[in-house]
Amino acid sequence: MIEFPNHSRSYDRTRRAVRFWGYDSAIEASFFIEEDALQRLQPDVCRNESGFLNAFDYNRDAICAAAARLYVRGSRGSYDLVAANF
Repeated sequence: MIEFPNHSRSYDRTRRAVRFWGYDSAIEASFFIEEDALQRLQPDVCRNESGFLNAFDYNRDAICAAAARLYVRGSRGSYDLVAANF
């Protein structure tokens, strides 16, 4: 089962997404939630780095729940959350 104890996150300008990490025992998986997905969760998001990070923080529980549904142990190193995931 994947967990998200690390509250670190960062904005990746190249991918236009917020990156965060989950852990399944000793296995670390990277997750990216795209700007459009954050905007679906929070329609009034300010479309800049600070706004996207704030939207992520405000919606962390819903984002982590969606990430857990997407995760498959050992299948890949990173996962992308898009608007359709919400």
